[in-house]
Amino acid sequence: MDFQVVVLAGGVSKKLLPLVSKEIPNALLPVANRPVISYVLELLELSNLKDLIVVVEGEDAALNVGGWISAAYADRLHVEVAAVPEDVGTAGAIRAIAHHLTAKDILVVSGDLVSDVPLGAVAATHRRHDAVVTAMLCSAPVSGPSESGSSGGKDKTKKPGRYNLIGLDPTQQFLLHIATGAEVEKDLRVQKSILRAAGEIEIRADLMDAHLYAFKRSILQEVLDQKGTFHSLKHDVLPYLVRSQLKSEALLNGVAQVEENGTEKIIAQSNQQMLSQILANASERTFHQRYALSPNGTSFRKTHKCCVYIAGSNRYCARLNSIQAYSDINRDVIGEANHLSGYSFSAQNNIIHPSAELGAKTTVGPHCMLGEGSQMGDKCSVKRSVIGRHCRIGANVKVVNSIVMNHVTIGDGCSIQGSVICSNVQLQERAVLKDCQVGAGFVVAAGSECKGEVLAKK
Repeated sequence: MDFQVVVLAGGVSKKLLPLVSKEIPNALLPVANRPVISYVLELLELSNLKDLIVVVEGEDAALNVGGWISAAYADRLHVEVAAVPEDVGTAGAIRAIAHHLTAKDILVVSGDLVSDVPLGAVAATHRRHDAVVTAMLCSAPVSGPSESGSSGGKDKTKKPGRYNLIGLDPTQQFLLHIATGAEVEKDLRVQKSILRAAGEIEIRADLMDAHLYAFKRSILQEVLDQKGTFHSLKHDVLPYLVRSQLKSEALLNGVAQVEENGTEKIIAQSNQQMLSQILANASERTFHQRYALSPNGTSFRKTHKCCVYIAGSNRYCARLNSIQAYSDINRDVIGEANHLSGYSFSAQNNIIHPSAELGAKTTVGPHCMLGEGSQMGDKCSVKRSVIGRHCRIGANVKVVNSIVMNHVTIGDGCSIQGSVICSNVQLQERAVLKDCQVGAGFVVAAGSECKGEVLAKK
C-alpha cells in the first residue's frame, strides 16, 4: 500500500508503575500472557503491513523490545527498532526518526493499542480523500469491574470516560474540531470559518481518538519542522491540522487573511461573493472543494482535509495507558473479546495450558487463563483472572478478577482480588490482597492484609 508504518511503543510510563520497568517496558506488559505490542504487530501483519519502524523511548527499553520482537517475528515482519530519548513525546519521537521516513503516507500507531479494526480500511479512507491526516475513532471504552471486585482500586463503578470532544461534518467523514485532555472540561469554541464552511457540526462525546493516524508525510514533516515546541501528535499536531484546514494556503490579494487563532479579520464588501460561495459549499455533500472561487472566477485558495475513520461499534478498541485499562483489557481479551487472544478456548470457556497442574477440588472458572508449567494446590478457586507461566500456587488459594504474571509463588490460604501481581513476587501464606498492585520481586509477608495499596521494592 506504500504506507510506512511507525509503531510508537513508548518507554517506561510513570502511569503504569509498578507494573513496568526497564526490563518490562510498556510494550512488553503481558496481556493474556503475551506482550501488549504483539496485538498491534499481528494486526499490522493481517493488513499486510510488514515493514515497520518501532520507536522506543530509552536505550535499555529499546534493547529489550527489539530482542523480543526479533525472536518472535524473525521470519514474519521486517522491523527496525529505533531508540529515542525518554519523554520526547510522540511528536518528538517522529522528529527523531524523520530521516527514515520516505513514503508518501505514514501510518502511526500506538504500541499499546489492542484492537481488531482492519487497518487497511483506515489507509483506504485516507487515500480516497487524499487527506493530510486521517484519525481512527472508536467507541469510548466503558471502564471498571465487570462484576463485584474492582480491578484497579480507584473506580468502583462502570462508567464511560469522557476522552475527547469531537466535531464532525454532517457526512461524518471530516474532522472539524477536537478537544482532548483538560480541554474537554472547558467551554467549546469552534472556529467561525469552519462552522460557516461546513454549515453544521455534530459534536460527539462518545468517541475516543485511538491514537492511530495516517499522515501525508510531507505535511507532517513540515509541521514538525516549523513547530519545534509541538510535543504530542494527539494534543498538538492533530488539533493544529484541524484548526488550519481551511487556511492551509494563505489567501492571496488580501481576500480574507485568517489569523492563527481563527478569528477572521473584517472581510471587505467586494468579497461578499466569496462568502456566498463558501455558504453555497455548505449545502453540498462535502465542504472540502479543492478550490473556492474568487470574484473573478479564478481559483485562489486550496484547503486540506482532516478525515476520520469511525470503527464499527462491534469492533474492539482500547489502549493500555493506565492500570485500570490494563485490568480491563486483560479481562476483555479472556472474556468478551477472546477472539483477540490468539488462543482457542475450552468448552468451559477458559484456557488451561496442557502442562499446567491442578490439585484436587481446584476450580478454574470461565474467562480464566492458566499459563504453561503453572501448578495449583488443592481446593483453589480462580475466577475471571489470568495466571502466567511457571507459577507455584499453594492450597486453598482464591484468585478473583486479578492478573498474576510469571514465576509468582503464592502460599497456602492466600486471597487475591482485583489485583495485579508482577513477575517473581512471593506471597507468603494467608496474605490477603484487595485492589493492590505488587511490583516485580516483592515479598508480601505472611498474614498481611492490604487494600488499595501499591507494594513495590524501594
